[in-house]
Amino acid sequence: MTSTVESVLQSLRQEHGNKQHEGAHEIVHNSESLRQYYQRIRQQSLKLCNDLEIEDFELQADAFVSPTKWHLAHTSWFFETFILKNIPDYQVFHPQFEYLFNSYYNTVGKQYPRDKRGLMSRPTVQEVKAYRQYVDHKLLALIDSEVDVSKTHIDLVILGLNHEQQHQELMLTDLKYNLSFNPLYPIYAKAKFPKDQAPDSEQSNAITPLKFIEFGGGIYNFGKKGDGFSFDNEIPRHQALINDFRLANRLVTNAEFCQFIDDGGYQDPQYWLADGWAWVQNNKIEGPLYWQLESEDAKQPQRYEFRLTGYGQLHPEQPVTHVSFYEADAYARWAGKRLPSEYEWEVASKKRNIEGTFVESQSFHPLVVKSSDEGMQQLFGDCWQWTQSSYAPYPGFKTPAGAVGEYNGKFMCNQMVLRGGSCATPKDHLRLTYRNFFYPQDRWQFTGIRLAEDV
Repeated sequence: MTSTVESVLQSLRQEHGNKQHEGAHEIVHNSESLRQYYQRIRQQSLKLCNDLEIEDFELQADAFVSPTKWHLAHTSWFFETFILKNIPDYQVFHPQFEYLFNSYYNTVGKQYPRDKRGLMSRPTVQEVKAYRQYVDHKLLALIDSEVDVSKTHIDLVILGLNHEQQHQELMLTDLKYNLSFNPLYPIYAKAKFPKDQAPDSEQSNAITPLKFIEFGGGIYNFGKKGDGFSFDNEIPRHQALINDFRLANRLVTNAEFCQFIDDGGYQDPQYWLADGWAWVQNNKIEGPLYWQLESEDAKQPQRYEFRLTGYGQLHPEQPVTHVSFYEADAYARWAGKRLPSEYEWEVASKKRNIEGTFVESQSFHPLVVKSSDEGMQQLFGDCWQWTQSSYAPYPGFKTPAGAVGEYNGKFMCNQMVLRGGSCATPKDHLRLTYRNFFYPQDRWQFTGIRLAEDV
């Protein structure tokens, strides 16, 4: 395959890979052309890998995470499978890649076992990057074509780019999980957040005080409205009745969650759902993922955590993160509150700007909220927020035809909805109606807690 790689690279250098003409299609995404949008998103995936060592690309510590190399290949497989293979005379880069890098699309064909992706030493990282170049070249040529490109192709390109942004976040969260098993606690990137946000900062009492803001009940419209991209699980637009409620103005902090731990929250079954209590007992859970207790002094426990920016002391005022739905729900019960529904979260977030800590900040960790705004804070970015809403189709939902119909609909069972995005999410990937979903025991994503209460 190495000879194939070299020939591909050479041909890409020789051919007109930068071809562009006056009739390039305009996307309607922040005034960027479709070509510019495509290049920016694809390049961002590679930028996230700039500081990795070659050995890092292959790590897979568990079945639910994937190696970085696999993410880079799979996101290219998506464009090749759903767009390029439908173009006359297109030649696939490698006939076995359809099998190796298919994630879960049963209508496309068989998939390489997910739990063995870390054993895939070949193709090499170099070969995967050549695959990306090959796909990029062919896709950009299609975008530049006045003849062959169609609205269907454009829609699929935009879907593929949003799919890649999802995998950019997964690349970071999967990598964090994989690196956490190394006792050397490798650093993915140097911290870029302000000094007063550092884990060992002595600064305190700067956090926005916790308060609950009331919202009126009634019949509200939910789901994506108007033009612009959305995933299939965000539609159709529909109405729902909700009661009056109050929502916390910010996320729960590390210090607040420590109170739950120190009060014996993980040892008291009264706060836990039955499945959650069984999960705690069976897995000997004693705190959020990546936390370590380095002092046995019950009066002054010293807690540390592993971050993408290194291992260090827990910052008390940063949002607690890497908690499961079970932990979030138990904490809410202990606090005498509850988790919000996804509809309540959406009502509270209407007319709010998408502001917060996103991947662009390069903090790679949620930060302390310090705002004079007396309204809702940290609705977007920082941490995905667990809701009490089961992941289910909206009224009138119809699965799209074809293999793309497997994108979201088939997962609408036994999972919970999260809203808002995280510090690993690209900012322009988010919108008010975005619905994320994970199993209640999952916590390797940057997941956090916002409390709610009835009026």
